[in-house]
Amino acid sequence: LSLSLSLSLSLSLSLSLSLSGVHMVQMMSGCEWDDETGEVKGYEQYGFDGEDFLSYDLETESYIAPRQQAVITKLKWEQNKALMEHRKHYLTQVCPDWLKKYVTYGRSSLMRTELPSVSLLQKTPSSPVRCHATGFYPRSAALFWSKDGEELHEDVDHGEILPNHDGSFQMSVDLKLSAVPAEDWRRYQCVFQLSGVEEPIVIPLEEAGIRTNAEKPSGMTTIIIISLAVLAVLALAVGGVMAYKKRKAKCPPTSDNSSELSEKLNPETQG
Repeated sequence: LSLSLSLSLSLSLSLSLSLSGVHMVQMMSGCEWDDETGEVKGYEQYGFDGEDFLSYDLETESYIAPRQQAVITKLKWEQNKALMEHRKHYLTQVCPDWLKKYVTYGRSSLMRTELPSVSLLQKTPSSPVRCHATGFYPRSAALFWSKDGEELHEDVDHGEILPNHDGSFQMSVDLKLSAVPAEDWRRYQCVFQLSGVEEPIVIPLEEAGIRTNAEKPSGMTTIIIISLAVLAVLALAVGGVMAYKKRKAKCPPTSDNSSELSEKLNPETQG
């Protein structure tokens, strides 16, 4: 666990340099505490115009000057015994105390671990098989394909770790199925390992366990399809009957009926 705290600005600007114009001074200070061994490490580094300028060595209680221009500042600061004692006290006492307090306050979130749901996905039978893990926390996790228990580095494509809306994370890794003979599927597994959790999640490469867009229709879908087919047949039947009636209505009279109709239309010509 580590924590970075800023020091006073007046100290970081008190570099012994005689320069004109605009320049940039950078300072980074902090400490690391091992909660198991109790070991504490402190650091303080200065940069000038984007380059290393000075760094504090806690073991020797002195400054390291990687540039000749920083030697004057190094000697000036080291001669200030009060300053050197303050620097040591801050990095070995003040900073670790604050770090321990923050760990106590945020232990519930710092120690939070959530295992993900892991699925095998495939768009089409010729597409790579994607192993997708989502809902895990913390971010420090590993997801990979293995063969006979050994991690694969060829024919795989690792995706980035992405955040979810609830603060958890997701990631995926693809396996080129074209490079895997069908008889060797049982030798492949997708492995998810979460930091702080001993037991990994292992998903074997099995056809039955792959979710794909080409899934068979559900029972409800089948019923709907059958219903639509029946309706289509009924519509065709009704349409056929109506067309038949229309055609029959337009047909000319038969020969038997034509003479009777002629008599009714021309009564004077009869007899």
